Amino acid sequence: MKIRRVLATAVALAVTTPAALLSVSPAYADAKPAAQTQEKQSKPTIEELEEAAAEAQKAYDKAAQAKADGIIETRKTLDELSNGTHPLAVALAAAEQTAKDAAAAKATADQAVTDAKAALEALPGTATEEEKAAAKTALAEAEATAATAATAQTAANTAVTEANKKVQDARVAAVNAQSVLDKAAEDALAVKVAADAALAKAIKEAEEGEGEEGGDCEPELDLTSKVTGLPDKLVAGTSTDFSLRVTNGSDQHMDKVLAFISVHATDTSGLKDTEKFFRLQWSTKSAPKWQNAEADDYIDGVGALKPGAHADVKLRLTLDKATPAGNGVAFFAADFFNEDGSCGGAPDLDMYEFDVKAAGSKPGKTEDVKPSTTPRPGNTGTTPQGSASGTPASTGTNGSLAATGSSSATTPIALAGGAAVLLGAAAVFVARRRKTSSDA
Repeated sequence: MKIRRVLATAVALAVTTPAALLSVSPAYADAKPAAQTQEKQSKPTIEELEEAAAEAQKAYDKAAQAKADGIIETRKTLDELSNGTHPLAVALAAAEQTAKDAAAAKATADQAVTDAKAALEALPGTATEEEKAAAKTALAEAEATAATAATAQTAANTAVTEANKKVQDARVAAVNAQSVLDKAAEDALAVKVAADAALAKAIKEAEEGEGEEGGDCEPELDLTSKVTGLPDKLVAGTSTDFSLRVTNGSDQHMDKVLAFISVHATDTSGLKDTEKFFRLQWSTKSAPKWQNAEADDYIDGVGALKPGAHADVKLRLTLDKATPAGNGVAFFAADFFNEDGSCGGAPDLDMYEFDVKAAGSKPGKTEDVKPSTTPRPGNTGTTPQGSASGTPASTGTNGSLAATGSSSATTPIALAGGAAVLLGAAAVFVARRRKTSSDA
């Protein structure tokens, strides 16, 4: 019983044409010779994968250099805004001085009004009409000057507010621009890693003399896996118990059902893999003792499932106290293998995203995590959009970012990178399938 190889094709498409990931060929083998011929023709050669890996390396080198240059430019901008040498900071200082002068002028004018009123009131009863008129004229002129000074002060204060907002906006724009460059470098690295993995895999297969594989496995939409109790936040130094229910909603008996679980995590930069701090264990009714979930094996504790039956897998995910804060994603699916050689499984991976919090943080709510359906390598479907923890992010530029030099190339880099992350996780699934099929 063999499973067709499609990971290399999918990764090559991720590197060269990210949008093509939305319409690649089905992951399961089609018994029709025409479909097998089509896949064989579309499978990339080692030379093509080498070229894709080289292009991915170049893209990553450029993104990494842009990130490094951006850090220097961002620090320079923030320093200039803080020490007052930036043009916007200079304008703010000038506006503040103008406002200070306007406030002083307003105070002087107000005092003149006070003095003029006092002079008018101090006139003796013997004052002539000319003296009274002169005092009233002086008061009116002082009041007019005070009104003008008040208007000038209001305008000066408004100018200070506007100038200060421009300084703050410039700080935000500088930080946002750096975030775009950081994300581009992160996603370019994911593409590079996926491309290198695809090339290494193809070379290994060529050395082992493996040919195109066929198989009898078919997609089974009614074999489902549902997770409950997985929080949206996991805290370093704690253990989380949750469960996976595998249900055979089909009308066929499944002799052996295997669960697939894969947990991936990075630090907040997205560049450092933190999975070594994670420990996943499982137990079932037939295997009640907690067992470690190995990286290259299915969870073999579900057993056979009759039509309409289900089985629960208890899971425990423990994070070392030293686990860095960051982002994580867990993938779940199930396959079945029958004694007559037939096999299959759910065509999609259910994806659950979560945040990783530093030790001592408050845990998340178990109700908040919702699964997103993620196509397995080569499977037709809609790629989820969103976070950096395994899904392509929608990246664009507005006026502020454009002014700081962000590039329109960020969007395809981010799309390819996010897709490669998904494919990297799914590569583990393909490896497990192949291992199980060879052991069967």
